[in-house]
Amino acid sequence: MEPLVIAGRSYRSRLLVGTGKYRDFDQTRAAIEASGAEIVTVAIRRSNIGQNPHEPNLLDAIPPSRYTILPNTAGCYSADEAVRTLRLARELLDGHDLVKLEVLGDPDTLYPNIVETLKAAETLVHEGFKVMVYTSDDPIVARRLEDIGCVAVMPLASLIGSGMGILNPWNLEIIIANAKVPVLVDAGVGTASDAAIAMELGCDGILMNTAIAAARDPVLMASAMRKAVEAGREAWLAGRMPKKAYRAAPSSPQQGIIGATTPPKAA
Repeated sequence: MEPLVIAGRSYRSRLLVGTGKYRDFDQTRAAIEASGAEIVTVAIRRSNIGQNPHEPNLLDAIPPSRYTILPNTAGCYSADEAVRTLRLARELLDGHDLVKLEVLGDPDTLYPNIVETLKAAETLVHEGFKVMVYTSDDPIVARRLEDIGCVAVMPLASLIGSGMGILNPWNLEIIIANAKVPVLVDAGVGTASDAAIAMELGCDGILMNTAIAAARDPVLMASAMRKAVEAGREAWLAGRMPKKAYRAAPSSPQQGIIGATTPPKAA
């Protein structure tokens, strides 16, 4: 299967995963390994990646030598907060410039604040960051973020942590059809079938956290998600058969059937 290319770098896996909500670092490591993910996102405001030297460091469990660390701005509610957070991440990660921007609108829905997201994206791109951006499923906003210079657009499928799956596939298809950068579903996936559907729509990849970490068996769910993403991508590449309302089509050839009779015509 062809690689996922983000900001000029190729990745075999189209599944990106988060690091929150796991029981401990051992479970985090095991689930990420089972997922096959190569890009792992880390909430800078909630995780220790070296800013607190006397606390356990998440990077000991997911070493940057093995994974591409994607610092994110979870918990930020303004452009200024998000920009400051990613500047800190760049210092902690020795100049690392691939980041995930999310600016939230309120703590209840965690829906993106688009005005602040656009403002932060402009600043970060100007400062040389390669910005992957969490956004609504509005095709016009997605186009604007791409025009600003974001390297990937990440529309939600449904609210963060809701597990509701894809609620508006039509908007996602419009975004995918018009984008010239990778489109990755971010938020709302609840189980493997949701991941497969997103990939069958033509998404370039999926980022998820809660769907794996909150499962009864996170490691097994991570494995299931890996397979679902791969299967969905292959199905999209293969091209599904057309849907035919109210009409069947036999799977077997109809010519040369022994003792065949002409079926009755519908009245």
